[in-house]
Amino acid sequence: MDHKERMLANLPYKAWLNGLSEERLENKKKIFKYNNLEPGNPEEKDRLIKDILGKCGDNINIEPPFFCDYGYNTEIGENFFANYNFTVLDVGKVRIGENVQVAPNVSIYTAGHPVHPESRNSGYEYGIDITIGDNVWIGGNTCIMPGVTVGNNVVIGAGSVVTKDLPDDVIAAGNPCRIIRKITEADRDYYYKDRKFDVDDYK
Repeated sequence: MDHKERMLANLPYKAWLNGLSEERLENKKKIFKYNNLEPGNPEEKDRLIKDILGKCGDNINIEPPFFCDYGYNTEIGENFFANYNFTVLDVGKVRIGENVQVAPNVSIYTAGHPVHPESRNSGYEYGIDITIGDNVWIGGNTCIMPGVTVGNNVVIGAGSVVTKDLPDDVIAAGNPCRIIRKITEADRDYYYKDRKFDVDDYK
């Protein structure tokens, strides 16, 4: 098993071997074009992001600047929006569902290094897959750490560091991120805290 195969299998690997450095360089060139595209050209923006990502829906919008290691290891579903400075360290597979919204400065980190200094200095690192479900809203400056699964219909508060799995239908926040409460039918009529919708077409 070479080091690219080890990386894709979530095993310890060395990031400069077996063509991985070259793959990251090629992706950086694509990212550079995407991040420096003149505004007002949505067709080209759409074409470039679909060339970067391994798989994605037709309706996705990632505001530049955007950063990822490989691109092909990230899969995104329909109706996706990510605001500025979305960073994905996709040495492990990143799977994102449909109708997901990402606030500014969100980072998804599949990558990590051994804790012991001698093991870390050996050059080995790892990537462990991350999965994010459907209908998820991720608040600004959130970090999602290696191996995490986020369920469907989850809201993650700004500034959170998500180190453990989150089940469906919860609001969670904090460092480390913890479940605050379930999302219920009673939440439907409110757009912010105790403020009710003053229109009828939100249902």
